[in-house]
Amino acid sequence: MKTTKLVAGILMIVIAVFIIIQSMMAGMTEAFTQSNGHAGAAGIVVALLYLASGIVYIATHSKDSLGPDIACLVMMLIAWIIGILNAGIYGDLLVWSWLAFIIGIGFFAWHKLMQSRRR
Repeated sequence: MKTTKLVAGILMIVIAVFIIIQSMMAGMTEAFTQSNGHAGAAGIVVALLYLASGIVYIATHSKDSLGPDIACLVMMLIAWIIGILNAGIYGDLLVWSWLAFIIGIGFFAWHKLMQSRRR
């Protein structure tokens, strides 16, 4: 689990950079078309939540505490909600939102399962 959290944290940081680039392009498109959408800004918030979760996973990959997983679960659920509600013209934001949901729930459930097996 330690190696998986470390690798997932690194991948989440890489994904965050990719989401930020996509969000800037979506924001520019919204500005040029003078639409009232805010998918670009929502994408940046989602990317920052990915970045924060990735940092937490890397920093706490060797800890057995459930606290970091709860924090990342909350951040990923917030990213999911923001992304789902604000996707607009930025269709990829739906993909990143659902990925955040799967990562948040998956790691939390996996950690709970591993804790129950140790007892």
